[in-house]
Amino acid sequence: MSDTIRVPAPADFHVHLRQGPLCSLVTPHVRQGGFKLAYVMPNLKPPITTTAQALAYKKELEAIDPGIDYLMTLYLSPDITPDEIRKASKAGIVGVKSYPRGVTTNSEGGIESYEMYYPVFEAMADVGMVLNLHGEVPSNLKSNIHVLNAEASFLPHLVSIHVRFPKLRIVLEHATTRAAVECVKSLGETVACTITAHHLALTVDDWAGQSWNFCKPVAKTPDDLAALQGIVREGHPRFFLGSDSAPHPPNKKSTSTPQDTCAAGIYTSPILLPLVAHLLESFGALPRLQDFVCTFGRKFYCRELTDMTADRQVVLRRKSSIVDECFSLANETVVPFWAGRCINWTIDNM
Repeated sequence: MSDTIRVPAPADFHVHLRQGPLCSLVTPHVRQGGFKLAYVMPNLKPPITTTAQALAYKKELEAIDPGIDYLMTLYLSPDITPDEIRKASKAGIVGVKSYPRGVTTNSEGGIESYEMYYPVFEAMADVGMVLNLHGEVPSNLKSNIHVLNAEASFLPHLVSIHVRFPKLRIVLEHATTRAAVECVKSLGETVACTITAHHLALTVDDWAGQSWNFCKPVAKTPDDLAALQGIVREGHPRFFLGSDSAPHPPNKKSTSTPQDTCAAGIYTSPILLPLVAHLLESFGALPRLQDFVCTFGRKFYCRELTDMTADRQVVLRRKSSIVDECFSLANETVVPFWAGRCINWTIDNM
């Protein structure tokens, strides 16, 4: 493998850009991390549930960095109707994100039952919008549901939606288990799966007692890690990068109280492409880098590249660097994944 890699227009198909001053800090990190496209999550306060809100949010992001292709999404809620779906599609909104109630950041208004949304899903299939599923069910003591089996317990919902709407494009977001990998592989060509960078590095032992490695869904067992790494190394075309890069203020990320947990989320945007290259190389998958961060996701989302000019390419060079301890703007600060650690690749032309 060469010491230089050229990647055409990397695309992150799952990123949180927040709002307000924090948004101003983290949005430029998409480009800094080597990416040209950002699939933007809608779990703001209040959540993005209308076409007008999504377009207004996109305008805010473009004012911060107009050089990124922002693909916008809606938050699945009772406010969304088939008419709103058709309106959103005509306006260029790409997907709808489903959050089960209470399982992650700003998901208090999440889903308890999918059947009531079948007319929405039918409309989405008709207009070609994508359903993005946070694949966990809420913890429940009586049902023995907890963070380690919440994803596996969700998979029957994925299967039932796919069977009912086989033409609906569905993405199971940020898979963490062998069960999820095998489930997606078994389904049709309209079902895909994102994998984060940090879930290619972490297991349960890395976040137990370490708040900076805590996210939802949590990293699982070594066998689950091996399955994620294996599917990337295999080069399966329906598995691609969605970073789930999720910034939080350090005081919320690093501390918990007797009443509240620390914030769930790992922030990778400013180091994303070098980090992914470093990780893929560590388990023999570096030749799959372009497929994982560009080709496969763009094909599934019908965003294939037509312009392959040099300014659309990001150049990685094999050169060690230390990840910054933090990034700040005005009164906002975020701490990245692997702060203070060494990464073996750097971006050469940014």
